[in-house]
Order: sequence, then structure tokens, then C-alpha cells
Amino acid sequence: MVLHTTPYSSACLHFLDGLSWSLVFPCYWLLDRLLGSCVATSLEKRQRSQDPCSFLTLCVVISAPLYLLLLLASLPFALLGFIIWAPLQAVRQPYLFTYRRPDKAQAEQGQAGPGGVGIGEWRAQGRSFCFCSANVCLLPDSLARFNNLSDTHRRAREVGKRIRNGASRPQIKIYIDSPTNTSISALSFSSLATGFRRTSSLDQRPDQTHTTNGPADPEAECPIHPSVATDCPVHPPAGDQGSSECPLHPDGGDTAADCPLHPAGTTSSSDCPVHTSGETKPSSDCPMHTSGVQISISAPEPDPQEEEARTGNHRPGEQAGGDTGSMTASRESLARYHGGDTGVGISSNNTLSHVPRTSIFKRPGRKRRHGDETFDHEISAFFPANLDFLALQEVFDHGSTTRLRRQLHRYFPYVLSDVGRYGWKGCCSRFKFLNSGLMLASRYPILDARFECYPNGRGEDALAAKGALFAKVHVGTSHQDQRVVGYLTCTHLHAIEGDASVRCEQLDLLLQWVAEFRQSSSQPREGEKVLEDLVAFDVILGDLNFDNCSSEDKLEQQHALFTQYKDPCRLGPGEDKPWALGTLLDPSGLYDDEVSSPESLQKVMENEEGRKEYLVFPPSKSQCPASSQKGRKIPLKGNGRRIDYMLYSDEGMQPDWKLDIEEFSFVTQLAGLTDHLSVAMRLAVSTGEEEP
Repeated sequence: MVLHTTPYSSACLHFLDGLSWSLVFPCYWLLDRLLGSCVATSLEKRQRSQDPCSFLTLCVVISAPLYLLLLLASLPFALLGFIIWAPLQAVRQPYLFTYRRPDKAQAEQGQAGPGGVGIGEWRAQGRSFCFCSANVCLLPDSLARFNNLSDTHRRAREVGKRIRNGASRPQIKIYIDSPTNTSISALSFSSLATGFRRTSSLDQRPDQTHTTNGPADPEAECPIHPSVATDCPVHPPAGDQGSSECPLHPDGGDTAADCPLHPAGTTSSSDCPVHTSGETKPSSDCPMHTSGVQISISAPEPDPQEEEARTGNHRPGEQAGGDTGSMTASRESLARYHGGDTGVGISSNNTLSHVPRTSIFKRPGRKRRHGDETFDHEISAFFPANLDFLALQEVFDHGSTTRLRRQLHRYFPYVLSDVGRYGWKGCCSRFKFLNSGLMLASRYPILDARFECYPNGRGEDALAAKGALFAKVHVGTSHQDQRVVGYLTCTHLHAIEGDASVRCEQLDLLLQWVAEFRQSSSQPREGEKVLEDLVAFDVILGDLNFDNCSSEDKLEQQHALFTQYKDPCRLGPGEDKPWALGTLLDPSGLYDDEVSSPESLQKVMENEEGRKEYLVFPPSKSQCPASSQKGRKIPLKGNGRRIDYMLYSDEGMQPDWKLDIEEFSFVTQLAGLTDHLSVAMRLAVSTGEEEP
């Protein structure tokens, strides 16, 4: 179980690889620019149509011949470099493992152990883990343009920043101690919906947090009004604290029918000013009765390189580049939740700003629980806080891989990147110009990893080494010194429509490889005696390129994969749960103002008409699959094509251990950067034991 930390086993081979690529790169870059100048995105077409002097068009006309001439001049050097580079790929490692030591400040705070998070002793009641999968479409720029995307290197850097900022944003947890008050209403805290998450009993309470607990303190800030208000019905002006007069009608007149302190027909002011409907028992929705409720706010230390991230990674005019829409993923924007809808945020010292009464009680919550569903589901504008594992697909471009990995390492200590084979090695029946495009990032130590290439790719998909990346992670240690581990699989299946048999063959191989990897990675080294590992989870993440509703994908929908692994969004073959959302966006609408930012895309996805406009739906007989769906009049069923999956299995776990979904999210934070929605899942592992 040796992880590969360099692409080659010797420095000499590494030098030859660098030399050969330096000869090939000029030709590669010029070809990419030449093809890119011939394929314009919808944003570039719009900009050219609004250019009165046709300056942009003139630049393309001049640059294209120049690129062609330079390309021809660089061909001899590229040929020489290719002759050196191609044979080296036969001995190149299938992935690159990198590790970044956590910051000293994080380690001192206990936020990072030897591997980014404390893996320590496995708690008796278990633990929860958060997973995320995203197809980021980081192809070479000329190829990305066929998906209406451009400027791959800038998008890679921005993708990494948004993921990192979303996962490391301040997290607010709600703890409920009262045995009679077992729920928090979505209405009472809905204005903080972006920052709140339902916290199960598996989560440990922090030792030092900002909390609100017990009865209201007379000197504490009022939860109904901002501190500057002087007309609060609960807190009369200073000097009148002992007055028995009602602060709303102190003139001694008749009690107003709408007085929040004196409901109609009552003379006592002892009733709660929030719930005036005659309730005799304080409502769990009332912020005035905080019995047994704790709100804790925690956030990681600021990144020491944050200043560089804000200035060095943003060139003048970059925001107007087009692909990212509005750059709403910065740390500052993460504290401004949905402006106009609420008046709440998180200040620089991680304390809640005051919330007007109208914001608390009138805005609907974003997290929902459908019917008898046992977990929350939502459409979120941010990646989940405290994200543990991240699986990415279509990270094909080498320069983009480096930029993305650098950003992710500011949050994830462990990263597997540059995954796959080039050339004619192993499974490659055809020459592979692109690697697998897979990337896996983890906050927990990676013990073992393996990559397998699908041997049956067809058409243009055969030019990339698509396959599956397997990883074993160390998430804890039991009382008997047994390692508690988890298994992760990141994969990307064949994409061409109509090739269901190819995808089914790949799913067969996937199940076979998972079993082989689990068996081989659990075997101790020769002569070494160790206790058997305890398995906490087995999760498959990735873009499977088929959905659970299309009639053309019936073969894949009935595959044995779904008998061994559970899909939280699936009811059965051909039927998704009502709240499940398609993850494939219509490329033609990526730059529309309605979906240009994470918040705006979130609002569109929450609306049925918006989903019909901007999601790709299963093809029908009256619609050409390749054409745009915008403005189509034919009926659309379902919520779009859901081709990005998160599957989990409890096979191999201890008999009394149990897996439960805590929440499932469709994430819009990469709006304008990719043509896919991201998916996230929080998985709770309970052991059935009592906490000592």
C-alpha cells in the first residue's frame, strides 16, 4: 500500500518528461488557441454583436492566421518531443498523491490532527461524514467551448476557491437539550438557512462557542429588534422597567386588539409577545423561549494566504470575463446571505448580526423534508460546511489540474490528482490524449489508492482514459486499536448516447474492481499481524452519464449496482423521488442573467418553470437531443436529467452499525463555471453503542 507521490520512479525519467513536454507544449497551446478562435461561446457572440467597431471580430481575424503560422513552425519541435514523451507514459504512475501539512493555527485549535481533522479515538455513538461530487468540465479550452465554456485555467482557479470558501465558511449548529422540545422550526431560524444545518446526536458539542441558552437575560440583546430600536414591545425604555403599563399603549386606554403583549380578551401581559394565539405552552418556534436550545458558531482560522487569493488571483477585468458570472464565492460574499431576503449575516468576529422580526417569522426555510422522508434535502447556493471528501470529474487540462489542486490544498490536506494513463499503456486500445479527468480530495488520511481504466470506450470517449479511482481512508481508531476506515470510489462513465451496453459493461467492471480493491487493501503485509479494519462506509461518487427517468436508459437503471448500493434520490428503476433534481444544465443558457450567480441559479432551480428552461431533460420523440431546450413548448416531465450520483453501501460493516442520510444537497455554487450542478450528502455512521 504505497502511494505514488511522483509521476515517475526516478528523477531521470521525470527530467525527460519535462524536457519532452517543453518541446510539445508550444504546439499544443497554439493548436488549442487556433481551434478556440473558431468556436465562440454564446457570451462572446453577444459581446461581438454589441461591439460597434467590430474590434473583437477583427482580433479573431488577425490572430487566427498568426496562430496557424506559429503552429506550423512549432511542429518539428513537437514531433521530437512526442517521440520522447510517448514511450515514457508506459512507466508513468497512474495518479499523483500530494499532501499539505495543516496550518499550525488549525492544529492548535484541534481543527486539524495529523491529517487535517482529528481522527483520534472512534466515538461510541459514531460520526457523520460529508461527501460531494462535481463535474467541473475543465477540458482544454478549445474542447470546453463545445460545452459553451471557455478560459479553462481561470475557471479552474475559481472552482477551487468557491469549493474551499464554501466548505470552510462559518458553520452554525443548533443543539436541543430539552426532552419536550425536540425540533427547531424552519420558520424561526429560516433567515439563517444557508448557515444552519440540522445536527444529529452524532455531532459533538464544541467546548467553547458563542451560545444562547436558557431564559432571556434582561440585559441581553433582544431577539426581536436590532440594538438601535427604541420601540420594542418587550423591552420598555430605561427607567420604566418596573412600570406595569403596556409599552405599546401607555396612555391607559383600552387594550388594542392587535397588541402583541395583550391579546384580545386578556388583561395580563404575561403572555409571550410572539405567539399570541392562546398557546399555553411556549412554542418551539419562539425566539423568546430558548429553553434547551443552543446555537454555536464556529469557523476555521483565516487562511494566511487569503490576501494573495483576493489580489493575486484576480486580474483587472477578470470578473467581466463571462464564465464565472458574479464572483459571489469570496469570503465576504459568504457572509452576505441572500441580500434583500434577510437582514442577517455573520460578522468578522463570528457572531450573529441582529435579525428583524419580519425576517425571522416570514421567510420560508430552504431545507425541506418531503413526506415521510427521514433526511433533509435542499437546493443550496453553497457547498456544505465541513466538507470531508470531494470527488471531481473532467479535470483533464494539466495546467488547470495544478491551479485547482493548489486551491483545494488550502482546505484538503490529501489530494489524488493527475489520474489516468496516456499513450498506449495497458487498457488503452487507442492512443489516450487525455487522462481520466478524476480528482479526489480528503480531509482524512488516505491509506491506499488504485486506478483502473475502462477498456471499452468508443468514439471520442476512447481518446480519454476514463476509469475509476479507488481510495481507502482512515477515519478513526476503535477502543480495541482497530482502524476504522472508509472506501471511496470516483468514476466517470461512457458519455455517448445510445451506448447503454458500454455503460453496463463498465458498471460490471466497477463492481468487480470495488470488491477486488477492498479485498487487496484489507490484507496485511507479509509477516505483519494487525487487527481487522472496521468499515464505516463505502461510497461511489461520479458522473454515470445516464439518468433514472429516461426510457433510453432502462438497461442501466436496472443494473445490479443499485441492488448493492443505495441511491438517496431513487424510488426504483425509472422513478426518482419528487424532490430529486436534474444535474445537467442546458449549455446555451449558462450566461443568462437569471442563472449567472449561485444565488440566482438556486432561485431558478427552486421554480418548476425555471427548471424547464435551464435543465436538460430526457430526449423525446418530438425533440432533437442535440438542440437547445430553451423555449420548447412540448410537455416536460420530471425535474431534468440526474446523471451525477452519490451511492452508499453498508456491506461489510459491523452487524450493529448503521448508515443514515442526514441531508442531501444540490449545490449551485459553481454557477457559470460548469454545465453541471454539484451534489452533496452527509452520511451518519452510528454504532449502536451508548456514550460512556
